[in-house]
Amino acid sequence: MGKSDKKRILLKIGTHVLTKGTNNISRGKIEDIAQQIALLKDDYEFVIVSSGAIAAAKQFVNLESNGKEINVKQALASIGQPHLMRIFQENFRELGLLTSQCLLSYSDFEKKQSKKNIVNTINVLVENSYIPIINENDTVATDEIKFGDNDKLSALAAVLLEVDLLIIATNTNGVYTKESINNNNLKTIVKTADIELLKGEAEKSVSNGGTGGMKTKIEAAEIAQKANIETWILNGSNDNFIVNAINNKAEFTKITIQ
Repeated sequence: MGKSDKKRILLKIGTHVLTKGTNNISRGKIEDIAQQIALLKDDYEFVIVSSGAIAAAKQFVNLESNGKEINVKQALASIGQPHLMRIFQENFRELGLLTSQCLLSYSDFEKKQSKKNIVNTINVLVENSYIPIINENDTVATDEIKFGDNDKLSALAAVLLEVDLLIIATNTNGVYTKESINNNNLKTIVKTADIELLKGEAEKSVSNGGTGGMKTKIEAAEIAQKANIETWILNGSNDNFIVNAINNKAEFTKITIQ
């Protein structure tokens, strides 16, 4: 079986969106995402890249660090990942949506056989109406902390899975112009194919609770653009953010292919 006629969207959800800027995963936000996917499922098929495992653990435990911060983050990810998946599973199941977990490492994208396996597995899941939820395999990897909040992972997965659209949900209405940030009168760059322009405009801000700033999101869009995939950077903090973006009822940044 090949790909269906549905448009394939890779949806990347950052920690800040999933926690609504708090220290806990928001069930309401995961429910909002599930409701939108249920509404759109006749025309679109979804693959999700979700951060948030570390945030999911922090509401349960406080670990001693022994001075090795990265090991604590990996341990927290190990504790939080099953909780995160359970919240997805429970909320999605209420709407008749099935979920599955895929843990990937950056090294998986460097090996021909691994890449083939990822594509085949995810295609089987999607064909059988399961929504794959990808996260980095944080217990063995240290890249999440280096590469930003799964932004790069989402772009690599988008390219590998030949999606039609990469949506990066963050806590801003896309990329703001530098001038508008300085003037405190935020203005979104609505549409461009010019990655260098975006890099110049993006401030070096890191979203609170996440590990990526706008820089890693633009780098992700660049990876996608090279594979002829359009990227939308939009505000996932708002309810109904995917549906509103598709219906042009929200302000966000559309990074088109050249």
